[in-house]
Amino acid sequence: MNAWKEFTKGIFRENPIFVVVLGLCPTLAVTTQTINGIGMGLAVIFVLTMSNLIISLLRNFIPEIVRIPAYIVIIASFVTIVQMVIKAFAPELDRALGIFIPLIVVNCIILGRAEAFASKNTPLLAVMDGLGMGLGFTLALTLIGFIREILGSGTVTLQLAGIGTVIDFSQWIKYPAVIMILPTGGFIVMGLLLAFLQALKNYQAEKAKAKKT
Repeated sequence: MNAWKEFTKGIFRENPIFVVVLGLCPTLAVTTQTINGIGMGLAVIFVLTMSNLIISLLRNFIPEIVRIPAYIVIIASFVTIVQMVIKAFAPELDRALGIFIPLIVVNCIILGRAEAFASKNTPLLAVMDGLGMGLGFTLALTLIGFIREILGSGTVTLQLAGIGTVIDFSQWIKYPAVIMILPTGGFIVMGLLLAFLQALKNYQAEKAKAKKT
């Protein structure tokens, strides 16, 4: 039950993008296409889950004074692995994500989960926390990428390494708003989604309050 709770909290209650509002640099930079959000998310799921597991296993052996450098070494090792795999099997995704793959090392979501959760909990809970937070991150990036691409290019790209497809909506979207795939579009979509979620939260709070009275 605790494991399931730790898994789902990252998807909904403590979503790293829409609730905690962390890791915004890659979120705004790489979500010009749907597939970029999915690719970045999968890379973060792997690094976050594996680093959480190793840090939890070693938590009683890592001296307190060197814990942060030790966490960074562990995280950097998994980032190197994921970077080499992407370069080998999906070079177009590697070019699209660019510097943001190696920068996963300093992503505040991953280091934050290592310090706040993995270093204080069992391996099972640490893995479930990593999977949940990573999945929440992936869903958020995929949604933002989907909205930006369909409005800015009139397409939805679900093609990676020659597998998948590109859905073309140009017959319905005659004049795509190019601004949506520029940095400004990232801020606009992110701001609107945060405003929508806050309004939804306020509505639910008001509804719960009305039931009590």
